[in-house]
Amino acid sequence: MRTWHTLCRLEDIPVLGSRVVKRAGGDIAVFRNDQDEIFALHDKCPHKGGPLSQGIVFGQTVTCPLHSWQINLASGEALAPDHGCTTRFELKVENGEVLLAL
Repeated sequence: MRTWHTLCRLEDIPVLGSRVVKRAGGDIAVFRNDQDEIFALHDKCPHKGGPLSQGIVFGQTVTCPLHSWQINLASGEALAPDHGCTTRFELKVENGEVLLAL
């Protein structure tokens, strides 16, 4: 059963940046793009485990800071020619607050 957890206000996540949620099962990176869309991925690149939260966000993509793999923020999948996937988490914004499903 999924439970929604309040993380922060939308404006607490920098535009084209991220915020990290620490948890026992692995950190979650919460991203905000320039369209105020938000995404949540396991903070680990499927290639060599680089911290995606430290990557560059553009559109619906983040670039891993270690080897420049590009990861689709909506699906968690690596863009071709690379392949692999990181876990994605459901998010929503209600009344300006970001909620994460765990």
